Amino acid sequence: MEKNTQEIYLDHAATTYVREEVKAAMDRYFCEEFGNPGSFHTLGLKAKEAVAEARNTVKQLINANKPEEIIFTGSGTESINLAIQGIARANKTLGKHIITSKIEHEAVLETCKYLQQHEGFEITYLDVDKYGVISPEELKKAIRNDTILISIMYANNEIGTIQSIIELVKIAKEISQKQEHPLIFHTDACQAGGVLDIDVNKLGVDLMTINSSKIYGPKGVGMLYVKSGTKIHPLIHGGGQENRLRSGTENVAGIVGFATALELAQAEKEQENKRLTELRNKLIKTLTEKIPKTFLNGHPTERLPNNVNITFLDVEGESMMLYLNEYGVCASTGSACTSYSLDPSHVILALGLPYEAAHGTLRFTLGKRTTEEDIDKILQVLPGIVESLRKISPVNLTVEEVLKNDK
Repeated sequence: MEKNTQEIYLDHAATTYVREEVKAAMDRYFCEEFGNPGSFHTLGLKAKEAVAEARNTVKQLINANKPEEIIFTGSGTESINLAIQGIARANKTLGKHIITSKIEHEAVLETCKYLQQHEGFEITYLDVDKYGVISPEELKKAIRNDTILISIMYANNEIGTIQSIIELVKIAKEISQKQEHPLIFHTDACQAGGVLDIDVNKLGVDLMTINSSKIYGPKGVGMLYVKSGTKIHPLIHGGGQENRLRSGTENVAGIVGFATALELAQAEKEQENKRLTELRNKLIKTLTEKIPKTFLNGHPTERLPNNVNITFLDVEGESMMLYLNEYGVCASTGSACTSYSLDPSHVILALGLPYEAAHGTLRFTLGKRTTEEDIDKILQVLPGIVESLRKISPVNLTVEEVLKNDK
């Protein structure tokens, strides 16, 4: 097949394009209604009204109780930092123990690491099983009298595994009722927006993070839901915007775009999930059947509808990715936030796979423009790429010896 043909983008877990409807909703706030929401003139009041409408839209979409529970931030990473650092510092007199998992996004892991190294917090990192699932019993065992915060992601950005957040929150709240202080639960739902049920009252969470750039909204916008009554300190001090939790002039166009994107994604999720699941399953089934020594990572069914994460033994993921790029296929070997590192994915290692196997992993994340023709092209070119790379590989593993280490 000819190389450098039409581009096929299968890296939607890293970021998405901005939908035309979203861009149209944002446009007027760049050059026409460009006022500062804190100004008391016509342009300022129009901007203030736009932010208020966006906040109310998001409030309704996630079924929050009050609009002020929605805090707009500059990214998913900032939202996570505000959640973890803000809760830790506001509640440190009650305890300095935080629970998270070994497969969290780096925004969670690095923030916890910072608090541990520089502010004396103790962090428990929960193991996962071979599918990337956190055991409710293990969470229960990890909770202590000095535990103040639990941060568990809703759906994993690399392997697509969906956690039973409702069950995990229920355990935390049952124990919290017996303690003298509340046990606060945060979930990173950056991959869940527009895909899963993000009703915060059903989930039971105290804090939830969503990222605009994962749902066909603009980059540079995130959101943190903070349940009323939750004790939290700000990261950024100044004029007191965003309920005094995120000072700085509001990104009006970005906030409007985020709310529009989330509204569209939630409205279309049922139909789009069905379409993507069919394409996902075709890609998984054919790749694992057509290419020897391959296997799926993550839960076989409780996974995001657009996520395909497969290990190809005896080859490097970076090499496969570069070859695919020559055919116009954009894929990844894991999180875009660690693309500069040559280390294998911490998520894949947490599943119990050895380093040699972890290095041979590819992630395809499908999106709104993905077609069956796109899937067929991958199925046409990837087997040959893998075969060519294996011919020059010094590694010769078997699936049996690799998976025997599974938990």
